[in-house]
Amino acid sequence: MTTMPDSVGSTESSAFFLLDERIQKWIWQAGWSELRDAQERAAAPILAANKDVIIAAATAAGKTEAAFLPILTSILKADGPSCVLYVSPLKALINDQWGRLEGLCESLEVPVIPWHGDISDSKKKRFLKKPAGVLLITPESLEALLMNRGTSLSGLFAGLRYIVVDELHAFIGTERGKQLQSLLHRVEFVLKQRVPRVGLSATLGDMSLAAEYLRPASVMETELIVSKDGGQELKVLLKGYVDHPPKLSDKDIAILQQEGKAVELEDTLPQAQVAVAEQLFKTLRGSNNLIFPNSRSKVEIYADLLRRLCEQNGLPNELWPHHGSLSKDIREEAEAALKNKERPASAVCTTTLELGIDIGSVKSIAQIGPAPSVASLRQRLGRSGRRKGEPAILRCYAIEPELTPDSSISDLLHEGLIQSIAQVKLLAKGWFEPPLVSGLHLSTLIQQLLSAISQYGGLTAGQAWRLLCETGPFNSLAKDEFAQLLKGLGERDILVQDASGLLLYGQLGEKLANHYTFYAAFTSEEEFRLVTEGKTLGSLPISKPLEPDSHVIFAGRRWRVRHVDLSAKVIEVVSDKGGKPPEFDGVGGKVHDRVREEMRQVLLGDEVVPFLDQQAVALLSEARGNFRRLGLDAQPVVVAGGSVRIFPWKGDWGVDTLALALERRGCKVENEGLCLKLREANPDSVSDILFDLSEGAFPTESELAGEILNKVQEKWDWLLTDELLSRNYASHNLDIPGAKRFFSELVSHGTFESYK
Repeated sequence: MTTMPDSVGSTESSAFFLLDERIQKWIWQAGWSELRDAQERAAAPILAANKDVIIAAATAAGKTEAAFLPILTSILKADGPSCVLYVSPLKALINDQWGRLEGLCESLEVPVIPWHGDISDSKKKRFLKKPAGVLLITPESLEALLMNRGTSLSGLFAGLRYIVVDELHAFIGTERGKQLQSLLHRVEFVLKQRVPRVGLSATLGDMSLAAEYLRPASVMETELIVSKDGGQELKVLLKGYVDHPPKLSDKDIAILQQEGKAVELEDTLPQAQVAVAEQLFKTLRGSNNLIFPNSRSKVEIYADLLRRLCEQNGLPNELWPHHGSLSKDIREEAEAALKNKERPASAVCTTTLELGIDIGSVKSIAQIGPAPSVASLRQRLGRSGRRKGEPAILRCYAIEPELTPDSSISDLLHEGLIQSIAQVKLLAKGWFEPPLVSGLHLSTLIQQLLSAISQYGGLTAGQAWRLLCETGPFNSLAKDEFAQLLKGLGERDILVQDASGLLLYGQLGEKLANHYTFYAAFTSEEEFRLVTEGKTLGSLPISKPLEPDSHVIFAGRRWRVRHVDLSAKVIEVVSDKGGKPPEFDGVGGKVHDRVREEMRQVLLGDEVVPFLDQQAVALLSEARGNFRRLGLDAQPVVVAGGSVRIFPWKGDWGVDTLALALERRGCKVENEGLCLKLREANPDSVSDILFDLSEGAFPTESELAGEILNKVQEKWDWLLTDELLSRNYASHNLDIPGAKRFFSELVSHGTFESYK
């Protein structure tokens, strides 16, 4: 007789003995010496099935097994066919989990069925014929299932015992996340019962927000299991670089090309980019790593530079690009290279490798420029140091422009470097951005309304209100606003109402709902084409408020907007005089209030930052010197050259709101990120305007958003009335209470008194 390892079978593991004997045997055969912390703590509450459970842990902490070992135990004990619905944000993650669960479930005779657009109909029919086991599905495929099989849903999910949502943090605050909330509510609405939900997530700044998302307005208790595993040592190095122009100018390149001479890529790029690539090659070669340059274009540049370095040194290529615009085959080739432990491989990637696709452990994370957020940086770091005793290693690279008499304030303060330092310091403190759970998400409400009409073959306005708003996730919308939404959809021929009061598709509504792209709640971010003097500069997504005379940063230069053609998605720009702005590519996430506050503290302090190299130390010293020279250590205002700059040290939501409020009062405002530049202004006039704004004359959200040209940002926003569109935009992008507080503080502190 063979005995199990004492550490698993010991009395220390109460969870182990709660599991089905066949699962205990599988654990033993897999060679586990113990259950992980999350697995130990999740078994009892999941098996009780009387509450929702959220399991929060770092990548590779065993979250999947923590959920499925007790869930499969419950299924095995159940009378009659039982199933579990597993929802994932990525098809690739479903494929990973399919492979991960199939071995275990095959031994238990529990079917595992993946269901997404790349899966054959024969596999899907297996589940439809016998709805039992584990159904792995994307929100889009679940949407299609509800729409196309509405009449048979109650039978299809009659044995539904659990709903598992993987990568919960990736859904929160997004249109797709709101779609998922609605879909899960609609499933339970059909079944007329609550099904326990299990969320798998990276640890969030406020886990109560995750619980609020998993089941809005919940009357069901949620157990939060934040894993104690991890806490490994973190090693950080931030290297600074002063940027210099390419070795060859555009004129030099043209001459060489006319002479038929070869032009080396390294001679055409800014010298700091080449230096960073050489450092990456020197440091990372021979091991597995992930390199995040923050944009698709930079991924291609660094991947090419690193590939060329491999060739020049007579080495096989170890570097692979990975981003959303690449084909599935190319992405999978990079993933396979990372999984293959026989030879080293590193990926130069965007956020595509942040989520839990299984690529194994990597030695280090390289971050070029600030990460999109502290939460994103933390998620990326979860890939490093996964083996016991290994540290997580973060290598940051900050490229800062060489200062000139014309340098912008952003450059003088080395904004990118300071933001990177602030992010690392906040990461070390255990802080990261809380998920944004506010926002009306009216685009998704429209989609869910059209979807529900298909599911039920028509709904009355009252039924739709009760399903989606009164008991559903869109409960922040008032009944009169819902009526306004329906009226607008009727005027656009999206909906019609028959004699019995049923809402049905109008001619255009039927066309939209029957299109294969309907099931996705999101659309690819629309890009605007930038044109100057008839020449196209390129294209990029624009999420910040856009209007004539505002500024756009593109290709390392500052441009002033002359004209916007929304229908053609064209922005006419002219070159703007002034210093070269920082290069952010327009792809970073919005900066949170806490990050900007930490940036101010970094500039205000004089302590040594231990993780900087010599060049980064010099750049930080230069930024701190400029910060004091400008008087920003004493006042958040700089008056010079006929303009007034205000430094709120607020996140992008607040800064955008402040800019819009000042513009409505006639100020000529440039939003420079760290500060607001009021052109042709003096302290007296600005002080008077701030006093008025702080004393109750602050514009409403509709007034602030009303003048913004690019309010249509989500898939179905174009179907909203002007009033609802403005309110929807404001709910996601503006911080009116924060802006009002800031103006009041400036006035109450007498900020402008010293200038009078």
